[in-house]
Amino acid sequence: MSRIGKMPVRLAEQAKIEIKDNVVTVTGPKGSLHQEMVPEVGIEVNDDIVTVTRADDSKRARALHGLYRQLVSNMAEGVTSGFTRKLVINGVGFRAEMKKDLLALTLGYSHMIYFKAPTEITIECPDPTTIAISGIDKALVGQVAAKIRSFRKPEPYRGKGIRYSDEVVRRKEGKAAGK
Repeated sequence: MSRIGKMPVRLAEQAKIEIKDNVVTVTGPKGSLHQEMVPEVGIEVNDDIVTVTRADDSKRARALHGLYRQLVSNMAEGVTSGFTRKLVINGVGFRAEMKKDLLALTLGYSHMIYFKAPTEITIECPDPTTIAISGIDKALVGQVAAKIRSFRKPEPYRGKGIRYSDEVVRRKEGKAAGK
């Protein structure tokens, strides 16, 4: 049995779950999320506890058991509290700012980079070297953060670039000075 799959998901008081035609819908104060379920995985709701079960012990069912349990858990957490990912910009002259609904990045290229986020995502720049990405869909928040990071990944010699706030960049020594 999957260690993650067998754990129950506890819904918050504000969250409501509905299952109709193999589509799970979780609704809360921040919005609503939908997830289509596969036939190998079933879902049961008792009061505010959601349990994900599998139809049989096939390899595919075992692989999907923990995945769908975690997807339902992320949906329940997202509609009640939401998710946030922070990015930090390092480098002389590197900065970010919001211009209306576009994120404008100055990253040492000959041009500025403009990024338009999906409508479900909120991007804020509390200061020129910090970007906060928030939303209710954990996968979409992570995908947008990864896309912004890909514009200038942190390099190991000087540490310049965009990195996650909890990411540690391993620094390299560089060329040895003349011997």
